[in-house]
Parts: sequence; C-alpha cells; structure tokens
Amino acid sequence: MNAIEALTQRVSVAQLTGPEPTAEQQRLMLTAALRAPDHAWLRPSRYLTVRGDARETLGRVFLESSDNWQGLAEDKKNKLLNMPMRAPLIIVAVCRITEHQKVPRDEQLLSTGAGVQNILNAAFALGLGAIWRTGDLAVNPKVAEALGLDECEEIVGFIYVGQINSSLKPLPELNIDDFVTDWTAKTS
Repeated sequence: MNAIEALTQRVSVAQLTGPEPTAEQQRLMLTAALRAPDHAWLRPSRYLTVRGDARETLGRVFLESSDNWQGLAEDKKNKLLNMPMRAPLIIVAVCRITEHQKVPRDEQLLSTGAGVQNILNAAFALGLGAIWRTGDLAVNPKVAEALGLDECEEIVGFIYVGQINSSLKPLPELNIDDFVTDWTAKTS
C-alpha cells in the first residue's frame, strides 16, 4: 500500500483479534511513531507495549484504579478487566512534559499525538487494524502510577492493534470545501 492510500483510506478498527503483530510490524509502527514532528528534538514521546499475560495485569490495573471498584456491579468489573483483551497488542503512548521556553506543553502533547497517528497509519499500511482509545483511564493518576509514569508524564492514549476481525467501516464522503477556506489578509 502506498503512503497516500494509507493516509486517505485509513479507518479505526475496534474488532481486533490475534495473532499479535510480528516483531517486524511492531518495529515499523514504532519507528513511524518516532518520525513525528518534534520541535527542539525534545523527544517527548515514549511507548509501552502490553501483550500476552500483561494484558490481564493491565485489566486488573484498570479495575483497581476505578473509584470504589469493590462496589461495582459484576458486569462493570468484567468490562474493565476485559478491556485490554480486545486486542493482542496495546501500545500506551506517553508524553514527557519538559519545561522549555520555545516548546509549550501542548506542542509536546501534539508531538506524541502525531506519533500515535503515525502508528495508526503504519498499522493500516501493514494490513493491521488499530484504534486509539482515551477516556477516564488515560487521565487516571492510579493507572499512570501503575504503569510507572513519572509526575511529568501523561498518557496520550492506548492504541489497540491486531488483525482485523470485521468489515471496515465505510469512509464518509467529505467535501474538502466544507473544511478549507482560502484566507486573504485585509489591507488597511
């Protein structure tokens, strides 16, 4: 698949199955992530890979990080426990925020977000499915602590990756003109 096709045809895929992406596929996805724009070469991004039995441990982290988890209904507990089992590989995108006079916090987060998008595009180009998930667990300090994050680090997302186990969503037809406007500076 060529780059333009991957960029213009990619869709998120929630229905994923094994086998887990090969070591070479994982290397290519993470290499693509590290090619994201990075002002001042701060290298704000790092990635944790979660596979195999570690997914069950992550499910336990998700459950026990929830407020009053012991009092949750069984179906809610099972949902949290099973979230990481929805894909054979989870890549946790982490941004390390550094004080810098020219590179604000948001720009560092955007750099890691661009890395996530590169992972999604690379996965699609490799014939894999992937989806970027966030939500309460991504901003939960107990999850961050369990994953070994420093105080200056934030989870940008959980990228679920695997073999596609469903038909792809149809791409919406978007009219470029609805989203793009030529701007002309006004002269006084």
